[in-house]
Parts: sequence; structure tokens; C-alpha cells
Amino acid sequence: MTDQRILVALDVGTTKTCMLVGEVGERGKVRILGYGIESSTGMNKGTVIDVNMATEAILSAKRQAERTSGFEIGRTYVSVAGKHITSINSKGVTGLNPGKGVITREDVDRALQAARAVAMPHNREILHVIPRTFMVDGQEGIRNPLGLHAYRLEVEAHIITAASSALRNLEKAVNDAGLAVDRFVLNPLASAEAVLTDAERESGVVLIDIGGGTTDISVYIEGTVWHSAVIEVGGSHITNDIAMVLHLPVDEAERVKVMEGNVDPETVAPDAIVTVQPFGEEMSTQILRYDLAQIIEARVDEIFTLVMQDLKRSGYDGLLPAGVVLTGGAAGLKHIRNSATRIMNLPVRVAQPDDVGGLADKIKSPAFSTAIGLLRFAYRMDAGSAGPGGDVPHSKTPRGEGVGIGKAISNFLERLLPD
Repeated sequence: MTDQRILVALDVGTTKTCMLVGEVGERGKVRILGYGIESSTGMNKGTVIDVNMATEAILSAKRQAERTSGFEIGRTYVSVAGKHITSINSKGVTGLNPGKGVITREDVDRALQAARAVAMPHNREILHVIPRTFMVDGQEGIRNPLGLHAYRLEVEAHIITAASSALRNLEKAVNDAGLAVDRFVLNPLASAEAVLTDAERESGVVLIDIGGGTTDISVYIEGTVWHSAVIEVGGSHITNDIAMVLHLPVDEAERVKVMEGNVDPETVAPDAIVTVQPFGEEMSTQILRYDLAQIIEARVDEIFTLVMQDLKRSGYDGLLPAGVVLTGGAAGLKHIRNSATRIMNLPVRVAQPDDVGGLADKIKSPAFSTAIGLLRFAYRMDAGSAGPGGDVPHSKTPRGEGVGIGKAISNFLERLLPD
């Protein structure tokens, strides 16, 4: 690999905290140099509810990553999730100097700054600004305005915002573990870097990242993000359902879900059994696999129904010829594609990170898509290029201040052009 950078990614989820140390090459090849994985504490539905407990989990993951990589870690890119995430679409307009001749990066910069000048409550801040499309002198559908002659430039941008308090709590937990935050990155945007193909982004696809406490959604059309949302239902709800119905400890319910979980009861033999250890029993007992599959199916069907409702509200449900890409920990459930296909009536594939080498054996699964995608996102931003869909750096993050919007949009436009 050439032009490598040593990068660090921290995915603080509801069920697990994962830190990766890696190198990323120009073509996106990731080589994992070290990792740390710890059960999350102090987290609920993607947000910090106990700073001290969250710090302990982060610190443990950090120490593991330092030990396996041999590097001392001081900074990291950090994933963000939770119901506090919202998104809006905004337009920015700028007039051009007719004597100048053509649209420059500075003109695009001004249009984007105008787009981000939206009324924002004092308790919220902008996480990402992602250009969607441009209009030049009333002509719509311009994807690369640089070099065009014009008098007026408009940009339509997708703006993702987060609750300031949620970010500050997460930042404090990371800081208390001896780490500085390079940048916060929305979960599905990071995951997209790991699992989506360019063809899917161009055609129209919805990425569904089913985490422990939340299900994160991002819609990609014409190469960039058009819609994003967070649903407060995830894999931990499936675990809780199993625990409640079968009277199992949560740890045992999680084990049974991971080892024996099936989303389609019709694929299970009627007399197949699973051995479990319930509450109040000295000896293990047996349950029908069919009954377990019915419990899982009900909650998974609910998740995809909620996703479909969100897509219909957004108006993009009919613009997804590439269908659905599933990732996240719960995407590993057997036959989960059957449920998604039946409810959403779209093509579905389950994705895990590809083009990953080094110490990748333990993390090459859908559960680690966000962490691996964070490394690729970090590479783009450290190189001064745009993130997924041409994300403009967030002005409040430490490293983001050093990367100009003009440079970010320039790389975004170059990414849209044919090779």
C-alpha cells in the first residue's frame, strides 16, 4: 500500500464499544493493525446515560487496541447514533461576478455556506453538510458546476444535525479516556463507506444499519445522501423479547439469538429444539426452534415496517432500484433477507466490509461495518477530501477546522465524474 496513514476509529454502540487502528490506501484498502472490543456500558439507544461507565468501556477498548497495534493512541474519529439525530434539506444561493467568467471553488464554497445558514435551535448543531445537486442559472440537475459560465449558482444540501448535549456527553466520555475527538461521524454514513458500491449509490439504495439500540437509515441517490433517519428499535430489543417470553437471563437470550437466531419460522423443522438455561432452573431445558424464530420474526418485521414507513414519508421509497443493503450486528441473523424482502418489496442483500486485511478475522462481519467505514471516512478527511457523498467538514470539530469546504466540495465533484 502507498500513501498510508495510521488512523483510529471508535464506534461507541449500545451493545459494544470497538476501537480500530488501521492503514487505508488510496483505493480504500484497509489494513487493520490493532483493535479493541468491549461490551458497552453507560449507553442506551446510542446515547450516553452514564459518562463514567461509558468511559470505562472506551478506556478498555483503547488499551486493547494499543496492545494489539503497538501504537499509543491519542486521537480518534467517533461514530454517533441516537434518536436525537435529525436531518433537513436546505438551499444556498450565491451571485457570480460576470466579469470573472466561470464558476470557481470559492463560488461553490459561498453557496454551501448559504445552505448551512439555517435557523438552528441553541441546543442543536450541524454534524454534516452534504451537497446533493446544483442549479446554474435555473438549469437543474448539475452535478459538477466548476468551470461553467453563469450568473447565479444554487446548491441543494442535506444537513444532518445532532443534539449538542448528546455530543458533549459522548465527547466527555472519550476525553476522560485520554482521547481527543477528531470528528463525529453519523453511523450510517460511516457504514456506507464500508459496504455500499458506487453502482448502488448512483442507482438509488437504502442502507439499513441495525445496531443494538437503534436502526440507522441512509438513502443514497445519484451518488450522494438524500435522506437519513434513526429508528429507536434494534438488536437489543430482539434480545429483550427472547428474554421476556422464554424467561431467560439477558446474557443467555443474547447467546441464543446469536447462535440459534432465525428470522423465518417456515425454514425451521417443527420438531427442532434448542437447549437454554432459564431463570429459576438448576438444569437446562429445551425449547422449540420454531417458537424462537417466531419471537425474532415479530420484532424484525416491526423494524422493517418502521423503516418502510419512514421511506414513504420521505418520498424516496419509489427511487430505490438497487434496493436495500443490510448491515450492523442484527443483519447476521439467519434469513433476515426474507423478512426485508417480504415487507419492503425490494431487492435485499446483507453486506459486510470488504477489501480488509491485516488483523481482520475477528471483525470481518456486518457488526463492524461502522468501525471499518470510519477508518475510510477518516482517510478521506485527513487527505482533505470529501466524506460520503461529499460531506463538508463540521466546523466545531477540532480537525475539521483545518479542512476547507472548497477543497471538500472539489473532491466530491471529482468523485462524481467518470474515470
